[in-house]
Amino acid sequence: MSKAAYFEFLCRMGDNTLVFGHRLSEWCGHAPVLEEDIAVANTALDLIGQTQMWLGLAAEIEGDGRSADDLAMRRDAWDFRNLLLVEQPNGDFGQTMMRQFLFDHWQLPMLERLMESSEERVAEIAAKSVREVQYHAERSADIVIGLGDGTEESHTRMQAALDLLYPYVGEMFETDAVDREMHEAGIAPDPSELRAAYDTKIGAILDEATLQVPENRFAQKGGKDGFRHSEHLGHMLTTMQWMQRAYPGATW
Repeated sequence: MSKAAYFEFLCRMGDNTLVFGHRLSEWCGHAPVLEEDIAVANTALDLIGQTQMWLGLAAEIEGDGRSADDLAMRRDAWDFRNLLLVEQPNGDFGQTMMRQFLFDHWQLPMLERLMESSEERVAEIAAKSVREVQYHAERSADIVIGLGDGTEESHTRMQAALDLLYPYVGEMFETDAVDREMHEAGIAPDPSELRAAYDTKIGAILDEATLQVPENRFAQKGGKDGFRHSEHLGHMLTTMQWMQRAYPGATW
């Protein structure tokens, strides 16, 4: 196992939760009802907590004196390794919950497999995160079902959200050289091995929600390289990293 590949893998995991956590935090004070406002904010906090662990370990492995905060706040868009799905704009509340549903049901089995990692620190982070994500997955599934099989308007909005976001699902199961190296070292599963169970799980939930997987279900957007992000990430980082960019090294 090379240090570079291990660092890359840890950044992928941490960047997913960082970017997604920030996206969800944008709902704070704006969700449709108080209960959901609190639930979305708590989910965002869970994800940022997971980010601290993943990027903290990545900084240790890198060994260049950077911290988790440095990796989060002082990299530019092309250095982020998150899935394209998590950086997509919130849209309406249905779109936000569809995005979370599609991500949650990938993240949960990934963490469950990472609990068996040959790297003790990775297994520990996964074990600390998995209970939070179990709740996230249950909640997002319930909301997708409730809105999908709800009123005519809620059904239409959820189908539109699925049509928009589903093409980004393919990237979660792509396998590249880093994934193969992590798999061969026993650190992480081959992402492609998770696809069949994922399709079965979300398929059953979408059926209950009376939603149809779009015809372009085999489309894949993105790819695991440093130069495939849309303009969405750059715009988001402008807000997320404003303080550190405006006042480098600022402390309370």
